[in-house]
Amino acid sequence: MHPAVSPLSGPGGLLLVTGNVFLEQLGLPIPAIPTLVLAGAIASRHLTWGVALFLLSTMACVVADSVWFAAGRHYGNRVMRLLCTLSLSPDSCVSETQLRFERWGSNALLVAKFVPGLAVIAPPLAGALGMSWPRFLARSTAGGALWVLAYLLIGAVFEVQINYAVRLAFTYGKPMLAVAVVALVIYVAFRWWARQRFLRLLRMGRISVSELYELMAAGSTPVVVDLRSHTARTVDPRVIPGALHVAPDAVDRHVHLLPKDRDIILYCNCPNEASAARVAKLLTNHGFVRVRPLAGGLDAWVAAGYAVDAAHPAATTAD
Repeated sequence: MHPAVSPLSGPGGLLLVTGNVFLEQLGLPIPAIPTLVLAGAIASRHLTWGVALFLLSTMACVVADSVWFAAGRHYGNRVMRLLCTLSLSPDSCVSETQLRFERWGSNALLVAKFVPGLAVIAPPLAGALGMSWPRFLARSTAGGALWVLAYLLIGAVFEVQINYAVRLAFTYGKPMLAVAVVALVIYVAFRWWARQRFLRLLRMGRISVSELYELMAAGSTPVVVDLRSHTARTVDPRVIPGALHVAPDAVDRHVHLLPKDRDIILYCNCPNEASAARVAKLLTNHGFVRVRPLAGGLDAWVAAGYAVDAAHPAATTAD
């Protein structure tokens, strides 16, 4: 092990790695995987230190997950909306995470940390769905331990290669740091550009909740489509009266059921009506011309004081 890395095998290293894990699991953009892999290489020669690191890092995962779980239990879908508003991929943040949770159930917490976009969203979603604290803590602990152990083992297996990389880093530290910073800036810039391109798509014509209400009151019978997942409808069972439920991943199978001679209004619970805009684009490609996302989605409809019905979602529970 490079001498400059040796101090990491002491208490300071435990604090550094555990703190890194905790902050990443809270949702900060501070990657912990490289730190864990490096720690795994160190742990291969300092077994007691490695065991302590494993236990503390697993605990850090559980504490961070518990913060989001408690927030989900108290604030429900508002927490997911906040997280996805901050995400660089707001178009898929909510819907794809909820669909995975529907497929895997509470076991999603076992693999959440290995799936981009799921790690931070899964705990509050589990809380919003009413998972019990004992069940959550068991799944969170197992998932955190599996994730930490996986990357520590990778570091231990590739100790020789990691040592070589560390020596190169100390020998050519400044140039390598410059390359890493440039690469990070390019990556963030690309994701930001992709987000802006998607947001331009979202500027397609929308219908306001007042306009939709007037259409419905005038007897124009628009087709209102609720694009939320079954999980989202379990968290918030309110629906716009008469809305047809079509899950985001099932739109292709239901296109033939939608009339092309009526207004089709789409709503979801995504930031910027992302899923609704994406489906509107899909329907436009299928020849629909009277299709628009509902500005503000269900939240705007409820905030305006218009009537809602209670949905009858499929049984999607965390327990």
